[in-house]
Amino acid sequence: MPQLAQRVGRAKPSAIMVIAETAKQLKAAGRDIISFSIGVPNFLPGDHVYAAAREALSHDSGQYGSNRGSDALLDAFLKHIEALGFRGYGRLNLSVGIGAKQVLYNLAETLLNEGDEICFPAPYWTTYHDIADIVGAKTNVLHCGPEQNYKLTPQQLETALARKPKVFLFNNPSNPTGMVYTREEIAALADVLVQYPETWIITDDIYNSMVFDGIGYHNFVIARPELRDRLIFVDSVSKTYGMPGWRVGLIAGPEQVAKAVTTLNSNHITSVPEVITAAAVAAFSGPQDVPQAKCKEFAAKRDVVLAALAKIPGVVCPRPQGAFYAFPDISVAFGKSHNGTRIETDVDFCAALLGAKGVACVPGSAFGEPRAMRISYTCPTAQLEPGLARIAEFFAELT
Repeated sequence: MPQLAQRVGRAKPSAIMVIAETAKQLKAAGRDIISFSIGVPNFLPGDHVYAAAREALSHDSGQYGSNRGSDALLDAFLKHIEALGFRGYGRLNLSVGIGAKQVLYNLAETLLNEGDEICFPAPYWTTYHDIADIVGAKTNVLHCGPEQNYKLTPQQLETALARKPKVFLFNNPSNPTGMVYTREEIAALADVLVQYPETWIITDDIYNSMVFDGIGYHNFVIARPELRDRLIFVDSVSKTYGMPGWRVGLIAGPEQVAKAVTTLNSNHITSVPEVITAAAVAAFSGPQDVPQAKCKEFAAKRDVVLAALAKIPGVVCPRPQGAFYAFPDISVAFGKSHNGTRIETDVDFCAALLGAKGVACVPGSAFGEPRAMRISYTCPTAQLEPGLARIAEFFAELT
């Protein structure tokens, strides 16, 4: 029979979704499961978002939309990024996609030829490596362990950029660690980036509105405006507004990049649907009370998670200051057993934890850090402390 394209063989299912699906199946079978696995915000957007969607539906034209995105959406996004500190951008600097993931794939197709190098820090979001593999790019992973708070240093970046990669991909706040770079840390990295003008810069910063402790959100192009001609900022309505299923992602960057992404849109998605566009406009432009309240709630949940982990001997967890993840180093468990089950890796640990205690977490190796696991603490508040208590019990039972 005919063969599939080689690139399909390089595509892998999301490791996060595999864990989430296993937890879902166990719950359907009657198990008491608490899931800390999938990275969804687990809240719904404000009523004004639904009102905008209903209004758009009542006046639906049934026509195709813009490949770049509607003027209303682009204008709403421009106001959003201006509030973040991005100045001097216009509609021609923007384009849309069906979620940030599809936007990132478009950027990979736009910027990377087969064999080109892309570098990014680890821990990383699983999709970074997956997309690079599909488009045939070479990856240079910059390992940033818990001993350096999972953060990239200027020295690491300089070593990586000396190899002249085509793309440097950066994520702040971080999924999976929840770490947030300070203004000074961003400035120090930006000072390195300006010395290597042959490298494109992508900042995947979809958690930019979920920052705790007054640390603030900062970007390279704000620190060094001369980077604007080669920096692409990626955002989404998914996390900030509780709208992951609505699938709206956007970029702000050089006009030639936005134009190329728009052209790719014309060849596959055509446009973001009118009703969804209206909802996204309302999210960006309307009241911000829901995301602001949720940011405070997630900060409080973060504190509960850190307090619980601090009581487990040998577990180390750098303090996350954004998103809704904690990424503890669990390697103290390696070489031990739980009720006869030997634990040698993070995968072993998460499988045994799910089987014994009904708590689903994602192994750190999915994110390039096999000493850790990811805890997504967006579950209902009533489940948070019981789930953490089960993790503590599991550690206490190790022999």
